[in-house]
Amino acid sequence: MTTVHESTTSSFLAATSEVLSGIATGSTHGYWYAKNLCNKWLFKPFQRLAGFSTNDDDKSAESTCSPKELQVVGVGYGRTGTYSLTLALDELGYKTLHTQHMYETPEILDMWNREIFTPSIESGNADLGHPDFDLIATKGFTATADLPMSLYFEQLVDRYPDCKFILTTRQSSEVWFRSWDMLTKTITQPTRYFRWMSHADTINRYYRWLFSRINEENSYLSAPLPLPDQNKERAIASYEKHNRRVREVIPEDRLLEYNVKQGYEPLCDFLEIADCPTTPFPKTNSARSVQVQTISAMVIPLALVSFVLFYGFANAFHRQTGQTIVQWTNSKWTALVEKQSKRTMEKREESKRKRKNNNGGGKTKKQ
Repeated sequence: MTTVHESTTSSFLAATSEVLSGIATGSTHGYWYAKNLCNKWLFKPFQRLAGFSTNDDDKSAESTCSPKELQVVGVGYGRTGTYSLTLALDELGYKTLHTQHMYETPEILDMWNREIFTPSIESGNADLGHPDFDLIATKGFTATADLPMSLYFEQLVDRYPDCKFILTTRQSSEVWFRSWDMLTKTITQPTRYFRWMSHADTINRYYRWLFSRINEENSYLSAPLPLPDQNKERAIASYEKHNRRVREVIPEDRLLEYNVKQGYEPLCDFLEIADCPTTPFPKTNSARSVQVQTISAMVIPLALVSFVLFYGFANAFHRQTGQTIVQWTNSKWTALVEKQSKRTMEKREESKRKRKNNNGGGKTKKQ
């Protein structure tokens, strides 16, 4: 009995931790979305009007700088422990770009949308194209993990000859697909309802392109929302073909095939890091956590905007009426209740008069 109770408590605590982690990460994404929107529609236009330079004006100067080269690239499919790998690489000193960070870096997300996602949707063919990898390095990232970057290993292996590659895998293709299928179902629904928000629309474009690549089926590019479920047979075939091709293309001395359950030691050996962490290896990004992240990232900016608009309206209302909205509402409610009570009393008096008149008329007839 005690064992069952402990197991239930442990499961509850784990689920609570996942939800809280999802809210925290989603809040961070929401903050970045709000910040980027403010920069785009408020601060940058004001800077231009005032004659100050903006980050956009400095892009040409930035592009002439010699960017750092990517040193480590995770080439495993999503749901193979890529976010745990990201946190581990961060701990080892590599600033790592994961899909979640891509959402927080508008220049990188806009590049993918402009160069890859939108052209693929418009042409009806999910092409890999040629992303601007140097832009990623220019932003200070020295490593990447997760999709979409993991799909570009054949371009990256020649472009960065000193780069090392890490192929994260699961116990089996079936295990991978169960996790991948659950993830795709949890992330597409929230963005479906918030697609009127510009960043949500961009993410939907990414999902269309990505699902087309993973399932090798271009119909996702034009399918109505919510996007169709994953094709198990095609997705597993794609996963296995990708892993085989990685092993064929990348030289053995530059490739580590890795399961995150192995911990830090294989990573440290492969990356030649002598001072290997003794802390527990990061374990995060469950399907439940990702779902909460997605919803939080959409809802929190909307809630903040709603609060700001309501606060502005409330202040204007107070200046105009001399009352707060609560005071005005209470006064109107009180007046309505009093009016209704008066009407009820009048109806009762009228009813009494009618009964009295009827009783009087009856006595007259008897006499």
